[in-house]
Amino acid sequence: MIENGTRALVEERGFESGVGFPTGLSLNHCAAHYTPNAGDFVEIKEDDVLKVDFGVHVNGHIIDSAFTMSWNDRYKPLLDAVKEATNTGVREAGIDVRLGDIGAAIQEVMESYEIELDGKVLPVKPIRNLCGHNIGPYLIHSGKSVPIVANRDQTKMEEGELFAIETFGTTGSGYVQEEGVCSHYAKTSDGQPRLPSAKKLLHSITKNFGTLPFCRRYLDRLGETHYYYGLRHLVDQGIVTAYPPLVDVKGSYTAQSEHTFILRPTVKEVLSRGDDY
Repeated sequence: MIENGTRALVEERGFESGVGFPTGLSLNHCAAHYTPNAGDFVEIKEDDVLKVDFGVHVNGHIIDSAFTMSWNDRYKPLLDAVKEATNTGVREAGIDVRLGDIGAAIQEVMESYEIELDGKVLPVKPIRNLCGHNIGPYLIHSGKSVPIVANRDQTKMEEGELFAIETFGTTGSGYVQEEGVCSHYAKTSDGQPRLPSAKKLLHSITKNFGTLPFCRRYLDRLGETHYYYGLRHLVDQGIVTAYPPLVDVKGSYTAQSEHTFILRPTVKEVLSRGDDY
């Protein structure tokens, strides 16, 4: 539904405009990189915490945005923490601002929150090994990382750059690891596979996505069949990178908030801001 709406709004035209990357619909302790594959019948429950991470591109210019939803008011402090942390990061960002300083400001806000769950008061922690990023043409991650904790990174933001401030909060350990069935992929190398089926699949990936992230549902939509072995070969050869779901400890809850902005000479323009978030 989200992706079809995006395709309609930007008048999808193949490689020229459309969905920027697979819509993330990560639940609870899963923080990122989950989108359903064909045959996945996971249902959203009343007590779930859902991250919605979606994007759009026109001629490779990507806007990346995310928000978190819940249907139980007890999770409101967690959702408020990431929203305020992201707004802080956007506010602190600017030309010549050091990335490590933005991370420190985000961390201070995030860690000022706590949440009561089942009679226990838990601190809201930033997920230390996730971060924001700059964005390039057809590249969702273009080289610079915006931390959500303090560090010594002296790299500065520069005029004309496009950034996504992306914060994640958790009631768990504060670290994520890869776990579960993979759905997200992206072409990250120009190598040539030896397997004929992989060559055919790579041609389709290059034609339809280039370096934009894609998922198995997108291959299904193109009419590709029996492609998993070829896709695995491309991953093993380092031509395509797999991005499995990223999870904190089971039983924890994670939240996400994200906005994209561009640093113009005299203004910082937030491109993903709307009336709803």
